[in-house]
Amino acid sequence: MKTVINLLLLIFLSFGFFSSLVIASFSEMEPIPVFESIGEHRDESSPKISYDRINEVKRKCKSVLSSASELKLEDISRAPRKSKKNLGFQYGDWDQDSGDSPILPFDSTNTLRNSSTKPMNLVSFSVTDLDLPHRTKKYIGVNGVLLLAITMFNELPSLRSYGIREFELWPSHTQLKISFQGIYVENDDDERVLCMLGETMLPSRDESDSSNPWKWVKEHDTPPLLQDDLILLLLRYPKSFTLTKRVIQGELTSLNQKPSLKFFDKVHLFSQLGKSVRYDFVSNDLVSKACDPYPYKNDTFTSSGSGINVYKGKGFCDLLQRVTNRSPLTVVPNWKCNGTDEYCSKLGPFASDGDIKLTDGSFKDVKLYMQNVHCEETAARSQSDAVTKVSAIFRAVHPNENLYISGLRSGIDNMTVTAEGIWKPSSGQLCMVGCRRGQVDGCNARVCLYIPTTFSIRQRSILVGTFSCLNTEKNLTPSFFPLSFEKLVEPMDMQNYFQSSASHPFYSYSKLDAAGAILEKNEEFSFGTIIKKSVMHFPKLEDSDDLLSSLSLLAEDLTFHTPAFTDKQASGTNFGMDVLSLGPLFGLFWRTSNFSIAEETTTTPYRTKAEYTEKQLLLNVSAQISLTGENFGNFSVLYLEGLYDEHVGRMYLVGCRDVRASWKILFESPDLEAGLDCLIDVVVSYPPIKSRWLADPTAKVSISSNRPEDDPLYFKPVKLKTTPIFYRRQREDILSRAGVEGILRVLTLTFSIGCITSQLFYVSSNTDSLPFVSLVMLGVQALGYSLPLITGAEALFKRKAASATTYETPSYDLQRSQWFNVIDYTVKLLVMVCFLLTLRLCQKVWKSRARLLTRTPQEPHKVPSDRRVLLIALILHALGYVIALIRHPARADRLVVGSYGSAASNWWQTETEEYIGLVQDFFLLPQIIANVMWQIDSRQPLRKLYYFGITLVRLFPHAYDYIVGSVPDPYFIGEEHEFVNPNFDFFSKFGDIAIPVTAILLAVIVFVQQRWDYDKLSQALSFGRFRILPSRSVKYERVMSEAEMVSGVGVNGNRSDDE
Repeated sequence: MKTVINLLLLIFLSFGFFSSLVIASFSEMEPIPVFESIGEHRDESSPKISYDRINEVKRKCKSVLSSASELKLEDISRAPRKSKKNLGFQYGDWDQDSGDSPILPFDSTNTLRNSSTKPMNLVSFSVTDLDLPHRTKKYIGVNGVLLLAITMFNELPSLRSYGIREFELWPSHTQLKISFQGIYVENDDDERVLCMLGETMLPSRDESDSSNPWKWVKEHDTPPLLQDDLILLLLRYPKSFTLTKRVIQGELTSLNQKPSLKFFDKVHLFSQLGKSVRYDFVSNDLVSKACDPYPYKNDTFTSSGSGINVYKGKGFCDLLQRVTNRSPLTVVPNWKCNGTDEYCSKLGPFASDGDIKLTDGSFKDVKLYMQNVHCEETAARSQSDAVTKVSAIFRAVHPNENLYISGLRSGIDNMTVTAEGIWKPSSGQLCMVGCRRGQVDGCNARVCLYIPTTFSIRQRSILVGTFSCLNTEKNLTPSFFPLSFEKLVEPMDMQNYFQSSASHPFYSYSKLDAAGAILEKNEEFSFGTIIKKSVMHFPKLEDSDDLLSSLSLLAEDLTFHTPAFTDKQASGTNFGMDVLSLGPLFGLFWRTSNFSIAEETTTTPYRTKAEYTEKQLLLNVSAQISLTGENFGNFSVLYLEGLYDEHVGRMYLVGCRDVRASWKILFESPDLEAGLDCLIDVVVSYPPIKSRWLADPTAKVSISSNRPEDDPLYFKPVKLKTTPIFYRRQREDILSRAGVEGILRVLTLTFSIGCITSQLFYVSSNTDSLPFVSLVMLGVQALGYSLPLITGAEALFKRKAASATTYETPSYDLQRSQWFNVIDYTVKLLVMVCFLLTLRLCQKVWKSRARLLTRTPQEPHKVPSDRRVLLIALILHALGYVIALIRHPARADRLVVGSYGSAASNWWQTETEEYIGLVQDFFLLPQIIANVMWQIDSRQPLRKLYYFGITLVRLFPHAYDYIVGSVPDPYFIGEEHEFVNPNFDFFSKFGDIAIPVTAILLAVIVFVQQRWDYDKLSQALSFGRFRILPSRSVKYERVMSEAEMVSGVGVNGNRSDDE
């Protein structure tokens, strides 16, 4: 009864501690103050606004003032903020006259890995103030900031960030900020002009060596800066924004004399009016020259007779803005061209010098941007009579330019074509006239552009268009071959474009017969195939609300992105498999795009059948494979179409690739389809959904060419094997693993409490054997229970707990779930109860020995003592720990690469944590040593339920790890996490077998020691004269009688098995 009262008191104390944990945890959930990061710190102080040099500006800008006309101040006064914005520009171009006085240095060191990327000269300008209170009839005072830069990869900082230093230099980037004050005027030449004087800190050149003026840059010295306030800026803007009037031109001139180190050669600036300026559609004559009669008969792409439908609905402007928004367009090779090499290698109306010519008409890595789109829909009586006017600028990007930065540029050069035209819903054609560099004499190009709504294996573009030469005279030879461009659609982006049910995009299958031939060629008829179809289950249609929902779920399972490897390749490539359409489903399941199909299926729930014919199990599918990293067979993207067999989880597909070869090779290949090589067989094998332990959980991809080996478009077969992929249901299982493991912790800890409690009841009625319970053994257990309370880490399932908190918390924030909090607090409570019960058991053992010591004060050495037990256990574990540390460097050699170096640097920490877990697994080792030293003679200090039960609890994580750990986790590929790497810790496959076997062996030894007396055990372990156990000692004989006196009952040293 006293023991029960003590247990209730311990549980009451545990609940008190548990409530304090809950209160502490909720107190931690209070809002945390947010501090601004140092990297984002900005000086928000106002820019310096000054007009103290206005008289000097008037003298330097005398010629500009002399041609100034009277200002119309109403527009500027009405919207000064808009006026300032219209005078600014970003990412313009600049160049400098040839000479020996450059304005900026450039550090090209540390850029070898991107040595093919060339630096770009960029300039941004912003007006910071208009002096409207002191305006005159001819000018307005202006303050502004100009940023001149040379960069390879970096964006330009916003000029609103007033903390920018005047001169900054680092590898691959240089920038110079100049502050200006001046005047704004307008003249009779339809121009607006800014004339300003600036000041800055110029980088100084080395006057001793004119051929190497920036010697200090290579030596990485502190840049020598010179204060300069004699910089003249002249910017000219067109008053109207039209097809041929949009260019902003400027000059940056030094007013110092040439011998001065502050002098620099003249800098020329180029940009264009931005989207904030209203565009005037006044170039009707030029448009009619290109598009009259409308629509233009385009041979390259027509909306009639080709089986491809184009967009003809409402909201064309909104759709065009979404399609072209900062997205590069792909230039199609001149695969139809048959002429001279110079003619067929031209990049349409754009300049074709340098690295453009080197592509030999394939235009590999050449991109196109459609920028600064202005779209205006005019009102009409009917939809068919409506006319939409469009203006844009097309910018070609060299292969050696940074693609992202090039997409931000606003300068006008020979790689730009300005365009203006019309779009009518009757034809769906956007016809535009194109002017190179925005000049009237360069308007010799026609642009025809479409937005398709029909997709196929040969048509995967959301936008297609052509540049063709505009013949102004009869019998005039075109100056360039028609240049085609397109924007390839990503399967996941389809829903961003067609958000209206009126568009009805759909997929047209055309390669199903060829895919059927691939199926017959690759279908295996064997005993293994029969078992595979009967035992294993692969992704298939499931019961759902309607057919489209079931197809969408299946398409999700068939889509994956993961690293893939070949047999001979050590490093993998990033492999992507995206499903574009599946049966009648096109794209992801959103009812606006699948409107016509959704109407038929909304009221009919979809139910799968028990049996299907072979033909019914084949689904039409179109997909796309993307490979990044090392190129395989000159392709990085494959367009796929074919069949999916639900029986065996295989796709049999025809593949098409965009061939990037010279125009001659392309022209001599008559079997190309729309410029694509479609003589490719692709087979994708998926792992099963169930029976994952019976099959490899990886996907296998086979890609082969059907061309002869001497064909220039032939490539060797490619066989790839991905890392393990998981399906939707399996991902849900992974994400719920933390919850399952939490419940398992609760169950195992509850069982541990039962085992310890049974031992407490057992020793209460068996006081004679109580002193022979090893305190070292109990201390090991108490240590194991106390560490989680101190450090917050769970002792059980340490490996799984570590991995769960790593991959689940960022993805779904599971730790914030109320259920997870309840499980966590329950685990902490149970751990604390185990700890307190173990302490109670230690107390009982300690008191029993103290009572024995009072009975034999003259012979304390005859009372069981753990000193020698502790010493021997420490020696054994120290040797084991040293062996573990010696073993580690051989494994660390495999880990100290890249990001794994930091993990290997703390190897001793990991080894220590793991070895502590091993000590807890072998908690019976001190008891075995004590039993040998104390010669317990069949006494049973430990109940079988206790030591076998605790052993099972300690071994359960290893069994769980062996079973669950055999299923690869897609979130941990390679050796990124020390607790997941099976070769790194004791939780390896070998350890999951060796440790349980050893622990069970220790429990069996304890069982034998408590069943046999010392003489019988010593005799059994004797081999001739060789004895494993030492001879019997009479050291503890009197202890037994003293124990009987303490207990007050007669004990013969042997109890029955009924405990």
